[in-house]
Amino acid sequence: MLGEIFYWLFNMSLAATICGIIILPLRRIRPIPRRIAAVLWAIPFLRMCIPIGLTSKYGLMTLLARITTKTVTVYELGDSHALTLMNHLMAANQYFPISYRVNLLEDLFAVAGTVWIVVAAALLLAFCILYFSTMREIKRGAVRLSGNLYRSDRIQTPAVYGILRPRIVIPAGYKAEELTYVLLHERTHIRRGDNLWRALAFFTVCLHWYNPFCWLFLKTLYADMEMACDEAVLSQCGEKQKKNYAHTLLSSVEKTNVFAAPFGGAKIRLRIEAVLSYKKISVFSLVGFAVLALAIAYVLLTNAA
Repeated sequence: MLGEIFYWLFNMSLAATICGIIILPLRRIRPIPRRIAAVLWAIPFLRMCIPIGLTSKYGLMTLLARITTKTVTVYELGDSHALTLMNHLMAANQYFPISYRVNLLEDLFAVAGTVWIVVAAALLLAFCILYFSTMREIKRGAVRLSGNLYRSDRIQTPAVYGILRPRIVIPAGYKAEELTYVLLHERTHIRRGDNLWRALAFFTVCLHWYNPFCWLFLKTLYADMEMACDEAVLSQCGEKQKKNYAHTLLSSVEKTNVFAAPFGGAKIRLRIEAVLSYKKISVFSLVGFAVLALAIAYVLLTNAA
């Protein structure tokens, strides 16, 4: 049973890798807003999570199916559409249940499935322990200032901690002007639900821990989420405020955390360059980029017809 689960999970991981490798250069196209670039990462992560997809003759997987891959039909919808599983490995004669072409493959996937579940469970357990221990330390050493704002001498950079009831924790010594931009940034993280998305993304990659590309995608997603948050803040600021915001970023310590959205996280130099070069875009342009993202999602998320 574990061997069959791992077989399909491995296929999902390959599909996610293909999508992620395409997203990596796409997100670097300068005109695309960072908020849209961050959303594009939902495509490979959905590939990691959802094994079944609709078919389309206009999808990338249809092109690849002519070379290296095929689909396994789960349910016919009629009119040349169906719910299918992507089958990049093509290592079996039948799939429900799986009957491998070579007996050695059955033993190999059985062992691999056992190793996969043990390591994935260990990673998830470590994540839970780290999360609850960190939250306990933050609660123990933090002084409440107002609302969900706390001060602690146990952290180096301001951050939002927690998922269900997030709180903003700042280190001592921040100037009033700097604190204004810090709070604006962290409250934007809370409004966007970034800590929840960060945790879900990490959980997903734990299931695909054997794929190094998934860890690269996770790291890049975290960086893009920070830049997307910066962009959301800058959309509310003027030119002078933009420079002050960049100065506040420069004074922050670069540090990241799986379940905390830090003000000084990601690569500071890249974020400062993005802040200083930021230009507001119209609602019409943002809608146009959103439509483009939906088109990219359609091409990458649909299975081979």
